[in-house]
Amino acid sequence: MPERVPSPTLPPDERPLSALPSPAARAAAFVAILLGGFAGGLIGYTLVKIQGSGDLAVPLGIGAFAGAVVAAAGMSVVAVLVLRAVGEWHELERAGFDRRRQ
Repeated sequence: MPERVPSPTLPPDERPLSALPSPAARAAAFVAILLGGFAGGLIGYTLVKIQGSGDLAVPLGIGAFAGAVVAAAGMSVVAVLVLRAVGEWHELERAGFDRRRQ
């Protein structure tokens, strides 16, 4: 197997574009999705608890699960859009774009 030759470090102007956000931004998005799912689970649980009476073990679990899944899915859409917007904003900054000059 041929040995790979390390490529020289490219200056900032010549490096390839990457849509990959920083590890800190990805971690923050992951935590936000978890918090959104937790909040949705609490909301689903509480809605079933308020509206029901009697033995509610299964409906409470279904309400909590459904609320958590829906909220986490919605938060993941928001997180992806925010990460893309931040990436585009940083790329415009690197390119020297200033909207105040228009």
